[in-house]
Amino acid sequence: MKNQTIFRGAATALVTPLDENGVNYDQLGRLIDWQLEEGINALVICGTSGEASTLTDEEHRDAIAYAVERVNGRVPVIAGTGSNDTAYAVELTRFACQAGADACLVVTPYYNKATQNGLVAMYNAIADASTKPIIVYNVPSRTGCGIQPATYAKLAEHPNIAAIKEANGNISAVVETMALVGDRLDMYSGNDDQIVPILSMGGQGVISVLSNVLPKQTVELCDRFFAGDVAGAARMQCQMLDLIQALFCEVNPIPVKAAMAAMGFCENYLRLPLTPMEDAHFQTLLAAMRRHGVRV
Repeated sequence: MKNQTIFRGAATALVTPLDENGVNYDQLGRLIDWQLEEGINALVICGTSGEASTLTDEEHRDAIAYAVERVNGRVPVIAGTGSNDTAYAVELTRFACQAGADACLVVTPYYNKATQNGLVAMYNAIADASTKPIIVYNVPSRTGCGIQPATYAKLAEHPNIAAIKEANGNISAVVETMALVGDRLDMYSGNDDQIVPILSMGGQGVISVLSNVLPKQTVELCDRFFAGDVAGAARMQCQMLDLIQALFCEVNPIPVKAAMAAMGFCENYLRLPLTPMEDAHFQTLLAAMRRHGVRV
């Protein structure tokens, strides 16, 4: 039996506005408010696009608590609580649940990686500690650690593991996964260039970088698909490809942080090892944003 769906449509993997003093909460609040005004379906705070790996523990916890309070129940808040240290992921997950997050997004362990049995043990340990649904995040190009379809079948046995954010880029693996667990786990696209393909396999939406910049349009793409306008959704997917590609021409979240700074939502401030975007790439990004009606 499938657990209750956390959200349907588009969730923004929010950037974290930073400056030399830490997290800029005035800017984060304004960004959250704008996303809600644009009709976003859910928000992810302190995910990998939010530079979670370089936030201090205090910043990470405070940002989660702030987002929950600011959103105030208007849409689901999904807290990034993954780590390559399972004990720390358990601690963060417990905190996020107590702070009022609606779900937790847990990435596979990076660098130390794991076997498939290790992934099952890790996710079960985190899910055991959680009082909220867990979204398993598979992004092997970033972590060096991929989840196999058969492993999802084992994870689906845990009542707190509710969904997958799939960013493996492999549609054949997506089909195999949905054949095994589509009646038990929801799937969200983790790649903005594969929203419609994953929706076509029964996906519930996308956890998106693109929707930092175009929240209303990303929601519209999903709404069109769910309303039966598959051709219209596919057309939007293709039309937005230039901006999607520009947002990933350097390692995420470098381009999207530059984009949000150009839109006036934050400073273009990144923590090492991330560095500001190369100017040629930035000009390409700005041109794509302008083509889509973004004022920069």
